[in-house]
Amino acid sequence: MSDSGRRKPPLVADRRHGGSGSRKKADGKSGSKRTAKTSRRKTPAKRPVRRGPIGYLRAFLAWIIRLVWGMTWRLSLVILLIIGIAVAYNASQLPPLEAQLDGRARGSVTMLDNEGQVFAWRGDQFGGVVTTDTVSPHLRNAIVATEDKRFYRHFGISPRGIASAIRINLREGRGPLSGHGGSTITQQTAKLLCLGDPYDPDLWESEAAYEADCRETTLWRKIREAIYAMGLEATYTKDEILTIYMNRAFLGAGARGFEAASQRYFGKSAADVNAAEAAMLAGLLVAPTRYAPTADLARSQNRAAVIVALMEEQGYLSEQEARTALENPAELSEAAEAEAGGYFADWVMSSGPEFLTRKTTEDVVIRTTLDQRIQRAAEEGMKSVFETKVKEGSKAQAAVVVMSADGAVRAMVGGRRTQVSGVFNRATQARRQTGSAFKPFVYATALELGYHWYDTVEDTPLTIDIPGSGPWSPENYDRRFRGTVTLGQALQHSLNIPAVKVAQNVGLDRVRRIASDFGIESDLAEGPALALGASESTLIEMTGAYAGILNGGSSVIPYGLVELRLQGQSEPLMDATGGIGERVIRESAARELIWMMHNVVTQGTGGRAGLPDRQAAGKTGTTSAARDAWFVGFTADYVAGVWMGYDDNTPLTGVTGSGLPAEIWHEVMARVHEGLPPRDLPMARPEPEPEPRVAEDNRQRTQPARPDPIGQLLRNIFGIRN
Repeated sequence: MSDSGRRKPPLVADRRHGGSGSRKKADGKSGSKRTAKTSRRKTPAKRPVRRGPIGYLRAFLAWIIRLVWGMTWRLSLVILLIIGIAVAYNASQLPPLEAQLDGRARGSVTMLDNEGQVFAWRGDQFGGVVTTDTVSPHLRNAIVATEDKRFYRHFGISPRGIASAIRINLREGRGPLSGHGGSTITQQTAKLLCLGDPYDPDLWESEAAYEADCRETTLWRKIREAIYAMGLEATYTKDEILTIYMNRAFLGAGARGFEAASQRYFGKSAADVNAAEAAMLAGLLVAPTRYAPTADLARSQNRAAVIVALMEEQGYLSEQEARTALENPAELSEAAEAEAGGYFADWVMSSGPEFLTRKTTEDVVIRTTLDQRIQRAAEEGMKSVFETKVKEGSKAQAAVVVMSADGAVRAMVGGRRTQVSGVFNRATQARRQTGSAFKPFVYATALELGYHWYDTVEDTPLTIDIPGSGPWSPENYDRRFRGTVTLGQALQHSLNIPAVKVAQNVGLDRVRRIASDFGIESDLAEGPALALGASESTLIEMTGAYAGILNGGSSVIPYGLVELRLQGQSEPLMDATGGIGERVIRESAARELIWMMHNVVTQGTGGRAGLPDRQAAGKTGTTSAARDAWFVGFTADYVAGVWMGYDDNTPLTGVTGSGLPAEIWHEVMARVHEGLPPRDLPMARPEPEPEPRVAEDNRQRTQPARPDPIGQLLRNIFGIRN
């Protein structure tokens, strides 16, 4: 009973485990509800968010951003993967470095003068492989400073450079890809390699069309270029890429690569150029044709000065070195400055086999007959007459050819503009009527058939009935008649009627054959007007025919090519293509004709051509209406021909062969013979016979009188029929 009133203290275990458990056992539901209520009290219920228009807009924008971001990084990953695959593919297709250095589709032609000095280049000059180690450090630094100052720090493309170029283009009113390209040297190399697409003559109209396509700047092309550039970076070192660039770049005047350009402009290797020369070469990269020093040396020097400033700014030149380069700008070599024989070089190129000249795939060296001293004399002589005696602004043209008696062409001027190439050559391409310059071949025929200078002909009115054309009455230039004259006087005063009568008497067919054998290859007139130069010929043909008279009566084939060989080889592939040919007239006839032509200069129509210190011979020529004026003649050393006229056949005003052409001939030959000892012409004046023959028959052509047996034998030998 005492214990019944006490309460037992609860055990800890009971308190820890029993309370809740007993409640759960006694009333599982009530315990759960209480716990749930307690939990709800501890975590307040969320109230629904009331979204206004701004809230919905924010949510929508957040969703758009998440969507765009998700698409962007996934798309970027795909693009990077595609670019990586494309770069890897391009890198795997690239050939060894050596195969990338000379990508020319055609070879080059280097021409040497008669002393072995280079005077002209044609085709794509290469010059040999150079590397970053073998070129002058100035040249390597000038290229990097000019074209890509971050070349050694980027991975093939320069986003900063591209952005800057686009900004400049837009500011200057051009399209984003027009003008400045922001291309790195690697990208420019990719363009020079045409993104790995080689030239195929079957696919392209020309190499120029192929190169124009390689230079396109469309967006797709720029993307391909960037990928190919990164492929280059993955395959080659920076110095190897720069080596490809230095060997592939076009630098004007047909020069491919810096070695060829250095040789072309300065006559030295790219390893030896100084800072000023290196700057000039690097300055060509932006516009090779515009800044070529052979086109405008002053403009090229100004461009080089900009490059020197860049080199100093970027630490490649000290202040003193830059000042020295600016005070001593690069100058052209003597050969490059002269640009000698542009017309001559073009003619040599056309005279050789096409596969070794105009379309050669090899590097060819041609030794020629050109004498640069004589070439300068021809250019200066013609220029002096036009400057002092031709009205300013005149469109009249002239051409000059100087050759030796064997046909070796020593100088050629094909027009008033002398430092040109690839243009119309009036010395070799213009076919013009020869006028009285043809008359020596009429008298050569007569002399060959036994006539002499003292034989006579009547200078009286003449009318010839030409079948199909009616009557024809030739007149002398001064419209006078002189009665009985010798053949020498007729040629000396360039009388027309005696020339026609002599030609008819000896036979027009014989005159035609003699002229053709001397080298006049044009179609010769059929009628009696043949004697007055109605046929057309070129200046080089006429000069070559006169060379045949000087050398004693043998034909010549004018030539300029002496020897052609492949570069690096000593054995020639071909030798001279011309020279002295077969005999046309007897030497005695030629010597007498030279004497008659000497009188033309000393006493006749060619007086203005005379030289004060030596004998000269020649013949004037003026066509009807004075559309063409000629003087062709020779000394004992050289033959020279001069033609003057308009390209459109406009008549010359107050000009005949005895005027300006004779004066040009005089000025040219006076310069040609400076320093040469005088030599007598190989001429002879036979003593007159007591009774000179009459060298005409207006009614019926007769055979020449009293042909001597020796002459007849010689005519039989040389196939000349009576």
